[in-house]
Amino acid sequence: MAQPLMPKATAVWLVDNTALTFDQIADFCELHSLEVQAIADGEVAPGMQGLDPTANGQLSKDEIKRCEANTSARMAMLKPSVPLPKVRQKGARYTPISKRQDRPDAIAWLLRNYPELSDAQISRLIGTTKPTINAVRDKTHRNTQNIKPQSPVYLGLCVAQDMEKMVAIARARSGTTRAPSPPPEISPDISRIAEDDAASTAQRSTEQVMVSFEPAQPTPDDKSNEDTPTAEEVFGPSNGTPEPKEEEAPADPFAKPDD
Repeated sequence: MAQPLMPKATAVWLVDNTALTFDQIADFCELHSLEVQAIADGEVAPGMQGLDPTANGQLSKDEIKRCEANTSARMAMLKPSVPLPKVRQKGARYTPISKRQDRPDAIAWLLRNYPELSDAQISRLIGTTKPTINAVRDKTHRNTQNIKPQSPVYLGLCVAQDMEKMVAIARARSGTTRAPSPPPEISPDISRIAEDDAASTAQRSTEQVMVSFEPAQPTPDDKSNEDTPTAEEVFGPSNGTPEPKEEEAPADPFAKPDD
């Protein structure tokens, strides 16, 4: 049975305006009987405005009266007078017009990286047709020269999860697994050069650390500057005024000659 529109609001109206049991209301609104009892006690959906199912054509008054007279009866919804929309059948995925020109690039990428995918899986994944896939595979597409393989996830044509599911299904059907590629081998000459470079780098760093802790020694230029007298010491002040000479004391006539 289809669920009524706004089941809790419908249950509020049925509790307030009918004499139906909690089980009948719960069965019609697809709720639990305890939840309907809580609605009646005001513990659930307090203040919610009820929705009349008879006004919107979901239930008739005669059906309510019939179930009120028989507590074991269950109410049935009326058939809608308005035609319901048809369910869309499964088909090709819709691709926006702005991205349709990118589908050949995505097809080329899938054919190159995942050859185990079938044409039907590729068409469902990115919303294309089998003739287009065959044209890209055979290089007979009208735009073959400009096709650049790109991932459909980056182009926005599908989701990574959908692509992973398709690839997993294709590998399970074909029974193939893709093993991880081994790491590239390093030649002995290249490894020896790398070890020598690492050793020289460590030695240079050690020398820099030792030099940074040595005290600074005066240079020869500093010593020569200390020993060389200045111009003032040699020629005196350079203000152009000669220094006064000290006057010699007159000789004492009564002084005794030195022996």
